[in-house]
Amino acid sequence: MRLWPRTLAGQLIAGILLALVAAQMATFAIFVDERRMATREAARTQVLQRSAAVFRLMENTPPDLSQRIAAESSDNWIRFTISNQPAAGTYSRAEDWALRRNFQRYVGRNGVDIRMDVGPGHATSDLLLPQPLRQERKKRRDHDDHESDERDDDDRREYRRKGFGPTFGLTLSIGMLDGRWLNVETLVAPPPPSWALPSISLMGGTGLLLILVVVLLVRRVTRPLSQLASAAESLGRGADTQALPERGPIDIRRTTVAFNRMQERLHRFVRDRMQMLAAISHDLRTPITSLRLRAEFIEDPELRDKIIATLAEMERMTEATLAFAREDATAEPSRIVDLAALVDSVADDLADTGTPVICETSARIDITGRPDALRRVFRNLIENAVSYGTRARITVTTNGDEAIVAIADDGPGIPASDRERVFEPFVRLEESRNAETGGIGLGLAIARTIIRAHGGDITLADAAGGGLQVNVSLPLGAST
Repeated sequence: MRLWPRTLAGQLIAGILLALVAAQMATFAIFVDERRMATREAARTQVLQRSAAVFRLMENTPPDLSQRIAAESSDNWIRFTISNQPAAGTYSRAEDWALRRNFQRYVGRNGVDIRMDVGPGHATSDLLLPQPLRQERKKRRDHDDHESDERDDDDRREYRRKGFGPTFGLTLSIGMLDGRWLNVETLVAPPPPSWALPSISLMGGTGLLLILVVVLLVRRVTRPLSQLASAAESLGRGADTQALPERGPIDIRRTTVAFNRMQERLHRFVRDRMQMLAAISHDLRTPITSLRLRAEFIEDPELRDKIIATLAEMERMTEATLAFAREDATAEPSRIVDLAALVDSVADDLADTGTPVICETSARIDITGRPDALRRVFRNLIENAVSYGTRARITVTTNGDEAIVAIADDGPGIPASDRERVFEPFVRLEESRNAETGGIGLGLAIARTIIRAHGGDITLADAAGGGLQVNVSLPLGAST
C-alpha cells in the first residue's frame, strides 16, 4: 500500500495505467497466438498447393522429364524427388488426416495414394542448412562414412538449438499413375518473432499517447480541488483569501461556487459582528462613565469606593469581552514567522522586566501566522505561568509537521477534570473574583481562539518537575 498514490490524481492515473497494462498484455498474448497459428497455417497451405501443382505437372508430361521437373522445382525450402518407394510412412494423427484431405482437394483427383509424416525431425534433407554444412555432409556421404547418419542428426539438432530449425517438418509421398512416387521433403521456416518491432512500437506508442491524455485530463480535473483545499486551509487559519476561479467539471465548479459563497458570508458576518461590537462598546462606555461621575458625589467614602471599584471591573470585563470577540476578525495579515525567534523575543522582553523566565529554542522554525496576535498569546501564557508558578520554563521544538511550544511552571497545577473547562469564557478556578489575582477569566479562551485560528491547538498537562505545562502546537511551513 505504500506504493499506491494517496492523491486523487495519482490514484486515477495509477488505476487507468494498471487497466491499460492488463488490457495490452491480454491483447498482446492473443495477437501472438493468432499470428503464430496464422503463419503456420499459411506455410503449410503454400507447401501443399505447390506440391499439388508439381504433381499435376508431372502427371501431364512424359515420364522422362519427371526428374528434370523435380530438380527444377526444388529450392532451399522444398525438395522434390522421383522414387520407386514412398519416403513417408502411414498417417495416423488427426492433424495428418486434415492435411491429407486438403491436399486431396488441391490435387483435384480422387483415388490418389497420399502418405505423409508431419512433425519436427521427419524431414531428412539438408534444407535450410548453411551452404558449408551441406557441403560437409555431402563429402561424408561420398566417402561412405559409417558415422555420417549420426553426425547428420547432430548437425540438425545443433542447428535447431541455435534457433534456425523449423516449426515442423513434412515428408509427403504421392503415388503416380506409372507406379512411381513423388516424394516431397520440406522444412517450413519458423514464423517471425512474436515480439516483432512494429507490433511493440504500435502498442508502446498507443500506451504513451493514452498516458499523456490521462495525465493531462486528470491534472485538469484535480487542479481546482487542490486550489480549493489550499483556500480552505488558509481560510481556517484566518488568512484573507481571494475568491477561487470557477472552472473545471460541473461538480467541481459547483463546489467552488459553494465555497466562494460560504467565504463571502463568513466575511460579511464578521464585518457585521465588528460593527455591532463597536456600537456596544460605545454604548456601554457612556453609561459607565456617567455612573462613575455620579459616584464621585456620594458622601459615604466606603460606599463610593465600592461603587467605583465595581464600575472599574465592569469596564475591564467589557474591554476583555470586546477583545475576545475581535480576535476572529483581526485585520492583521498572515506572513511567514520564525516561531523560535518570536517566542525567544517575548521571553527576553519579560526577562528584562525582572520576570523569571528560562527559554530554550532550537534552530529556525517557520510557520504562517499573525505575529502580533501570537505575541499576545505567548506573553499571556508566560505571565500566567509566572503568576501561578513563580517562574516559567519554555522550550520550542518540532514534532513531525508541527511546532511545539511548551511552557511549564512550578505551581500547584490544574486538576485533570478542570483542564478543559478553564478554556471557557469567564471561568476562573481562583474563587476570590479579584481581578488582580485571578483575572477576568478570558485569557486562556482568547489564547485558544487565536491559536486555533492558526490551525493549531492548546492543551494542558502535568509538568515533568511538578506544576502545569501548557503545550501550544502550530502547523509548520507556509499556507498556500
